[in-house]
Amino acid sequence: MRQRAVSAAVLVPILLVVLAFGGVVLAAAVALVTALAAVEVFRLLKGAGYTPFAALGTALALSVVLDAAFPEVLEGSGLLLVAVGIVLVAIASFEKVEPRDGLQTWMVTIFGALYISLLSFLIRLGMIAPEIPAGSPLSPIGAERGWILLLLLAVWSYDTGAYLVGKNFGRTKFLTHISPSKTIEGLVGGVVATTIVVAAMLWALGQNPLHALALGPLTALAAQAGDLAESVIKRAAGAKDSGTLIPGHGGMLDRVDSFVFAAPVLTLYVIALIG
Repeated sequence: MRQRAVSAAVLVPILLVVLAFGGVVLAAAVALVTALAAVEVFRLLKGAGYTPFAALGTALALSVVLDAAFPEVLEGSGLLLVAVGIVLVAIASFEKVEPRDGLQTWMVTIFGALYISLLSFLIRLGMIAPEIPAGSPLSPIGAERGWILLLLLAVWSYDTGAYLVGKNFGRTKFLTHISPSKTIEGLVGGVVATTIVVAAMLWALGQNPLHALALGPLTALAAQAGDLAESVIKRAAGAKDSGTLIPGHGGMLDRVDSFVFAAPVLTLYVIALIG
């Protein structure tokens, strides 16, 4: 716990500084996190018995993230980059003598790249975020920072609520074949905590807090699904953590797994129902 507290005390201020700068600084930070997490993803996939092209997959993930930061370069370029990546990885897999080996390498490389590239929605959320009405509590920090802050606090509140409620009141286990410690009580506690935080943040952003009745649970469940998805990969690899980069916290992927799923879900909700 001491290691976790020290690591959090160092990382959280850095994250807040990055968010304060926003723009290119935020994009660079997301790109760095993506690269570090991609290394861990492909290491886990290798540990699970697959043979991905790690360098090629990491490059594809980074290209998707960078495209999110500069969408004006070519409209629809994200899909184009994915298409080119699929082609290039397919060609690279031709070197495998056994077609089954080539197919699994092709598939697992694309999976790893697209999975971790979902972090690009941290940037996309800031790009499409609706303006904050003048006079709203968070209007001084701007839409990009405000909406990304909502995402950060939503995911953190889910983790905190699920942990505290699960630890003190958790009795009913679920999906124990993936994560033995998860409980229904913890899940409910996390959803409630997220909904309350999202409602408060929406009010501060000048939006109708009633959106939290849908957005809170959606974001919470997406965060939980992201955590479980990483657990599937780690269990397949026989690993407890994705790495040892952050003392007391494991690897980078262990810190961002919830955001991998929560970021696109929140972004889609904002585009469809708020923006």
